[in-house]
Amino acid sequence: GRIKEWKRKAKAAGRRPILAVAGCVAQAEGEEIPRRAPQVDIVFGPQVYHRLPEFVARAERETGGVIATDFPVEPKFDHLPSGAGPAAPAAYLSIQEGCDRFCTFCVVPYTRGAEYSRGTTAIEAEARRLVAQGAREITLLGQNVNAYHGAGPDGKPWRLGRLIAHLAGIDGLERLRYTTSHPVDMDEELIDAHASVPQLMPYLHLPVQSGSDQVLARMNRRHTARDYLEIVERLRAKRPDIALSSDFIVGFPGESEQDFAATLALVNEVTFAQAYSFKYSPRPGTPAALDDDQLAEPVKAERLALLQELLNAQQMAFNQGCVGQVQEVLFERAGRRAGQLVGRGPYMQAVHVHAPSSPASERIGTIVPVEIAAAHPNSLAGKTVTAGLKDGVPSKPPVVERCEPAREALS
Repeated sequence: GRIKEWKRKAKAAGRRPILAVAGCVAQAEGEEIPRRAPQVDIVFGPQVYHRLPEFVARAERETGGVIATDFPVEPKFDHLPSGAGPAAPAAYLSIQEGCDRFCTFCVVPYTRGAEYSRGTTAIEAEARRLVAQGAREITLLGQNVNAYHGAGPDGKPWRLGRLIAHLAGIDGLERLRYTTSHPVDMDEELIDAHASVPQLMPYLHLPVQSGSDQVLARMNRRHTARDYLEIVERLRAKRPDIALSSDFIVGFPGESEQDFAATLALVNEVTFAQAYSFKYSPRPGTPAALDDDQLAEPVKAERLALLQELLNAQQMAFNQGCVGQVQEVLFERAGRRAGQLVGRGPYMQAVHVHAPSSPASERIGTIVPVEIAAAHPNSLAGKTVTAGLKDGVPSKPPVVERCEPAREALS
């Protein structure tokens, strides 16, 4: 609505603004968007981003708008331009798109299509370009990234664990991450990579959604709570310092008090460093939206509040467990305060450091040992470690210590 008013004033001043809506919602809603909001000129889904210049040209010369929600035959990755400017210190690289899991609450398979994995040669080339442009950390992205099965140099499919080990050989690439994963696709090769690849950070986002087997079955998650717990056990056996985050949906159709209690029990057993939690919200076109045993909003709100209270306590406890430790922090940007730098440690927490002795521009993109001095709900604060530094660089990398949750905060 605000953009509509801005567009009206711009047109009155003689300009020709073009308003486009892109992404998964655009893919799902299609013609409904300009019907409800006639000020929208272009609607296009995530499969056709590479055709944006064409859509803009059409919108400039045609009336009636442009709607592009088809699934093209050619992969968009072959047509998207490569960036020529500097890369961020922590960059993102899409390696996989789409999902074949068809969870009953999720619209992704309908908006992103079937799973597609890019070839390893193209991924490596993009990773090398990002590193050459200044990236020190790369996060591998996909709707179901650990289902990756792209063609290797020999034409045979590689799984994610093998790809990670290969990319770790790129000179100058200090850190690797991946998101988002499905428990069913956590194979042994990938779990082993957490132990054998030093560049792979000890932090994993692994959505579980619910701790109830009954709810997981209705969600079509294809795993049980015990399956998830066993994966966590295997990961921690291979990488004891690994920290976990997850996604949760409460108030799924048919969820009983016992089902919700099972979710709380799972959270207590795993203990998460971070988590995202939501009330169930029906997505048109998904099977769960048609269930006739939807829960009342007050019930969903109450359960979400209880779950978030527990998750927030675990996150705070994990952050407090980092106080007094030395972590390697990748500085990504200047902070809001003078002399402040903001970066991320191995466990994805934002870390704020007061470092006025040198310009922020000289420190951004460097990985520096930081002693954690204080913990906050969503971030850490610390100071750079100067002992053993030569010309501002550690003569020997410090040992990154594991954050142990402060159990008293959970009691």
